[in-house]
Amino acid sequence: MHRALYVAGWGYVALCGFVVASHGEPGLPSPTRSHPVAAAAFGGAAGEWFAQVKPSCNAVEVEVRQQQLPPPGGVDGAGYSAACYALAGKIERARTVIDALDAGDRARAATIVFNIGHPVADAGDDQSAGPIMRLVVSYQPDNYMALYHAGMSEYILGQMDFARTHLRKFLDLYHEPDGYRNNAVEVLQRLGAK
Repeated sequence: MHRALYVAGWGYVALCGFVVASHGEPGLPSPTRSHPVAAAAFGGAAGEWFAQVKPSCNAVEVEVRQQQLPPPGGVDGAGYSAACYALAGKIERARTVIDALDAGDRARAATIVFNIGHPVADAGDDQSAGPIMRLVVSYQPDNYMALYHAGMSEYILGQMDFARTHLRKFLDLYHEPDGYRNNAVEVLQRLGAK
């Protein structure tokens, strides 16, 4: 009796294995395919793509999500893709995306990164904002707000040489007598560098 149940049980397992192998599970690659099929780029506007993937713009999920749902082509798609990587703290990956563009399009992509990263800077997340703003400055050396946020973040994080450089350049470009300018002057005075 036990032997018959044992044989029946293994027969059932073999049948299940055959069914799964021949039909595959939904959402999984078919065992007959030797290579995964590349995902098609998002069909809508780049901003819509970003709104959909933004929850995954973190260090754990960003790579897989952008492979699963690639951004639309063009400068805007690259800009939003780079912004997603930048939010995830993958600054070099963001730089690679921007550098793949024609030289004349890189500043426009950096504007998208700035617009996405600026609220992070305004919220006071210095650890995240500084690298994002330094990335923007590397493509837009006269973006005074990126210079300000990079410099203030660097000061808070103890990167004094970078802070001096960025805040001096900010003051060269920005002449409004407001809180931004006053803060930059005060920090440079603390650093003995006005």
